Amino acid sequence: MAQTRKQNQKQNQKRYPDELVRRLRNDIRWQPFLQRLNWPHKHREGQLAFLCPRCQEFRTAVNPRTNLGRCFACQTNFNPIDFLLTIGTYDFVEAVDFLTTMLPRD
Repeated sequence: MAQTRKQNQKQNQKRYPDELVRRLRNDIRWQPFLQRLNWPHKHREGQLAFLCPRCQEFRTAVNPRTNLGRCFACQTNFNPIDFLLTIGTYDFVEAVDFLTTMLPRD
């Protein structure tokens, strides 16, 4: 009996430890992350800015305290996982696998 697409997706889902996901959200440095993606970004007035993947505006900044990127044009916050999901080339599992390679070594 052929499995449905939904059944296949459910079987392929991975479960990641909460601590790993927290580290991916909070510990990935944005500049090397954007460089590795070859994503447009620049420094403006001492702040890292990037092209918003949602609205394509450059009215953005990264808050180093929270590790969130913020687009002031579309009012969207991004952590590194959200960013990868928004650009559309990664699903959650692919995003986690990609970001895991970028974690700082302890």
